[in-house]
Amino acid sequence: MGTLLPQLGVGIGWRPEIAGFVGALPGLRFTEVVAESVHPAHPPPDLLELRERGAAIVPHGVRLSLGGAEPVDAGRVGHLAACAEALRAPLVSEHVAFVRAGGIEAGHLLPVPRTRAALDVLTANIRRTQAELPVPLAVEPIATLFDWPDDEYTEAGFLTELLERTDALLLLDVANVYANARNRGEDPLALLDRLPLERVAYCHVAGGSEEGGRYHDTHAAPVPPEVLKLVGELCARRRPPGFLLERDGRYPPAGELRAELDAIAAASGLPAVT
Repeated sequence: MGTLLPQLGVGIGWRPEIAGFVGALPGLRFTEVVAESVHPAHPPPDLLELRERGAAIVPHGVRLSLGGAEPVDAGRVGHLAACAEALRAPLVSEHVAFVRAGGIEAGHLLPVPRTRAALDVLTANIRRTQAELPVPLAVEPIATLFDWPDDEYTEAGFLTELLERTDALLLLDVANVYANARNRGEDPLALLDRLPLERVAYCHVAGGSEEGGRYHDTHAAPVPPEVLKLVGELCARRRPPGFLLERDGRYPPAGELRAELDAIAAASGLPAVT
């Protein structure tokens, strides 16, 4: 796998609201963009500038619905492939989730039941997607507030078998590991130790908030110390190629974003973004 993936380092997700900040980081080697926000024939000029500077840009899909009962939509897969080619991406990523059923769009990433039937559906949809992509695919387990009552696998067991069946890579969201373990009343380190860390392509890091007795992965708050500690624990076991800071609302001043990037670099042992 090391021959497929570059060493990405520490990066931050590209969003129009902070495009100026992201573009002003001269040492940035790695960013990610929501694929559905990109027109492959006319990518945002700021992204093209980053591409020409040599930064790795990963298109991150949110609407393929890999866990949906229907086959993945060919047009959506084609769009993701076109984004990868336009941005010269080293890989693309999507979620272990579904977003539509029976023609109804949920507007959210919804958890799939961890059953054999759901595993078969995910496997088929991921293989269909991979067949049309020019680069490897990494899949991201989502943060969830609940587990389906008829689950037949643990989260780690489900992901391990899915990756073995599809040969996909793993986009590991460290904040999601923390959120899911906390909402289940479990130890996040125990979950981390059961995951197939050798398959990790890169990692997300983000903040969230407590509400109604549950931890919500909002991407609209600073990264908490507990998640940064988990980053360090992960790297003590196996350091991934890169960590990406996700922020999707309540954007703080540039100095605070830079401090978060520095904190992720310090926790991971990777070079800081200059």
